[in-house]
Amino acid sequence: MLKIIDKKYHNRFLRILKRASDSMEVVFGIDVKKDNTAKHSYVLVSKMSLPRNGIVHRGRGFPKTGLLMNLLGVIFMKGNCATEEYIWDFLSKMNIYAGKRHFIFGEPKKLITQDLVQLKYLEYRQVPGSDPACYEFLWGPRAHAETSKMRVLEFLARINHLDPSAFHFWYEEALKDEEERAQANGCPSVPPAVPSTPSEAEANSALCGSRE
Repeated sequence: MLKIIDKKYHNRFLRILKRASDSMEVVFGIDVKKDNTAKHSYVLVSKMSLPRNGIVHRGRGFPKTGLLMNLLGVIFMKGNCATEEYIWDFLSKMNIYAGKRHFIFGEPKKLITQDLVQLKYLEYRQVPGSDPACYEFLWGPRAHAETSKMRVLEFLARINHLDPSAFHFWYEEALKDEEERAQANGCPSVPPAVPSTPSEAEANSALCGSRE
């Protein structure tokens, strides 16, 4: 990496690497970590196990993990179920629109209503009793298996430059989820207090940072 950085910036390498790492995490859902098996080396680690390190399809393309983490965050903060209308409203703030090809994420509608659904990271279903039909998104089984509410909350917290505990209601829910996972694995602990339900304004405010 030092070879591709102008020598006059070598003394700023760590700052440059940190900014690049933060961008990699937010946009692509990839962590830059030190490789303990080699001196002064780094590796890229995807936050989830999407095929081909998040590229999804064979051939060229960019990892889609960052977008997926954002979607899981929206679904979590909207009560574990978000309408398709709300999802597209959220994505429009990131300049991502249905039917308009994105230079990183490709055709977004196909990606989130077909590809990520077929891979079981998202569940896409008709809202019961809706006429005309409208649809909603939930976490799929692979999302539940490969990540957690706490990890998704930590991802959103980094985007907003906050500590996860700043998202009061969702942090408590994430702690409860961690408690349930620990119990399922035979590691009981003291459950957290049940928080009050957040308002619509609080949910929208908490998601604003990830839209920028």
